[in-house]
Amino acid sequence: MAKINLLTEQTYNRIAAGEVIDRPYSVVKELVENSIDAGATQIEIYVEQGGKSLIRVVDNGGGIERDDLKSAYLPHATSKISTAKDLENIQTLGFRGEAIASIAAISQMTITSRVEGENCYRLSCNGGKMGIVEESAGGKGTEISVENLFFNTPVRLKFLKSDKAEEADITSFVSRFILDRPDIAFKYYLNKKLSLQSYGTNEEEALVCVYGSQIVSNCFKIDAEKHGIRIRGYIGNQNFFKPNKSYQSVFLNGRYVVNPTISAAVSNAYASYAMKRQYPFYVLYIEVPTEIVDVNVHPNKADVRFADNQIIYGCIYTVISAVLDGNSKALDYVVSAKRMPQIQSTFAKQETIPSVNPYYSNDTKEKSVIPKNTEEGSQEKIPVATYSYEDAKKDLAFQKEDHAKKTALPFEKKQSDDKEWKIPAVLKEENHDCSTFTVHAPAEEPVQQTDTFSENKKFLQELEKTKSVKQNRIDPSAFVLKGNLFNTYLLYENRDEVYLIDQHAAHERLIYDRLKAQMQSRSIIRQPLLLPYVLDVNAFESVFLSDQLDVIRDIGFDIDPFGNNCFKVSAVPVDLMDIDLKEFFDDILNDISGLKGIKLDSLLKDKLAMKACKAAIKGGMTLTKEETDALFAMMDGDLGLKCPHGRPVVVKLTKYEIEKMFKRIV
Repeated sequence: MAKINLLTEQTYNRIAAGEVIDRPYSVVKELVENSIDAGATQIEIYVEQGGKSLIRVVDNGGGIERDDLKSAYLPHATSKISTAKDLENIQTLGFRGEAIASIAAISQMTITSRVEGENCYRLSCNGGKMGIVEESAGGKGTEISVENLFFNTPVRLKFLKSDKAEEADITSFVSRFILDRPDIAFKYYLNKKLSLQSYGTNEEEALVCVYGSQIVSNCFKIDAEKHGIRIRGYIGNQNFFKPNKSYQSVFLNGRYVVNPTISAAVSNAYASYAMKRQYPFYVLYIEVPTEIVDVNVHPNKADVRFADNQIIYGCIYTVISAVLDGNSKALDYVVSAKRMPQIQSTFAKQETIPSVNPYYSNDTKEKSVIPKNTEEGSQEKIPVATYSYEDAKKDLAFQKEDHAKKTALPFEKKQSDDKEWKIPAVLKEENHDCSTFTVHAPAEEPVQQTDTFSENKKFLQELEKTKSVKQNRIDPSAFVLKGNLFNTYLLYENRDEVYLIDQHAAHERLIYDRLKAQMQSRSIIRQPLLLPYVLDVNAFESVFLSDQLDVIRDIGFDIDPFGNNCFKVSAVPVDLMDIDLKEFFDDILNDISGLKGIKLDSLLKDKLAMKACKAAIKGGMTLTKEETDALFAMMDGDLGLKCPHGRPVVVKLTKYEIEKMFKRIV
């Protein structure tokens, strides 16, 4: 009996759908790409209930002829390529011929299309079961309607996100289509409301449509050709960063891609300017010869592979570094002189850069002409021999700059001078009552009894916690102060042990615990803002903040939705009046990709730690005997403390360890 089964068309289409169509945004992506390949100049997208109930894409492209309607639903049927050789020179967004068949297998799909000069026809497919071709009414182009997505694959339906989260993913892809094809007019309707609209004018108009009018003034517009690779688009300036990577878009030969080589090149170029948890903004259009890139890596076509990653990395890195660092070559890369950074060298020292565009010239041996800046500031055209990608592979020498040697940034803060600190009655200024001060652990919420395993686990955790406390907490009366090292470390002796206490770390932790206790038990008093703070976000961030509004309000902020992807902060808690709202919300949005919920403790930890650090005594300060005793008394014998930044407060050395250092014990 045969054990190998030949799967039916319906079965293998549903299997393929799991790879090609994993979520509603995949449907929108595939349908819009088909419209672009069909030569459409106007595309309308309609989405309802996160794409689960309806996705409709209407275009004015070339349309599908009546005889091809049935073929459009068949697997591996495409008009983009005809032979295997065509895979080596792919110029279209789609080419695999899997999308329509996969979508039709898991939804109720209808294609209505009209070729210019012919009648309009319609063909429906219900879960892979094809109907008959019918004459219909419609304009030139194609309308594809997808309803009840995943209706016959309930397992996949269970794993979809909420409607708002799915809508955010779809909005993100529509935004990237607008950026990728500024020559096409897009209309995007979300639950019957117009959400995004572009007019097909130019790249700057598309950028403003997606990110707002303020974005252009914070970006450099670049256009560079290096070793046969063209790099153009918009990159944020040295002071313009975002809290996450959702503001980064790369389009390779007209296709949106996510590639680690490109991402690393841009990130390393910004490395000396970006601070921790800051990410550069960029929209890059990269054009490379089709023979050096493979787009047939994955069915979603978002991943690509290069024949030589080093050349791609080097070209992108050197161009962006030149613009950010403001060296002489930046003049050739930046389009608008108004947004140029300060150039460090003179015009007379400008170097000419070989330039070639392999996409618009058939004769690669012909000499190109590029401008060269003269000392008088005028431009003269000088012929330069073209430099192809193959030439670059032979004698390429990229600039390998050491990031650590770059000059300090103009916005870096200088370290505080210890001499400026004044410490009279340091501990008294903090209003600590040393006789009654104790460090209380936060109360734990009662755990419901579920089973024996959880009870045993709880018992072991409590036992370990008690053991740890006993080990770290010692009677402070047994300690004898022996001195102070470098006006920073307090030296205490206890029998055969010596303890070094970092006075700044100890005081910082004690202040932090007090502030945290006050924050958790405080009564919320709100201070209205004279002018509300308006927070503009993208679709991903909007969904995240909408889900966490109650937590942010519990902290004491008066925040409400304020239009499309926008929030208004009308009041702040009184005890956080001096907070930097932009920095605060950047911290919230920083972990959006990790899908983490917001917790009050984690939100305020950095703020409280910074406040405690500023208020604590500093290393190098001379403390009086009374102040030293007061600080040690506040520790209450707890030698396991760590400062809010994770550094240890106390280091212990035994007599045995010290005698081994001096070879008294072998």
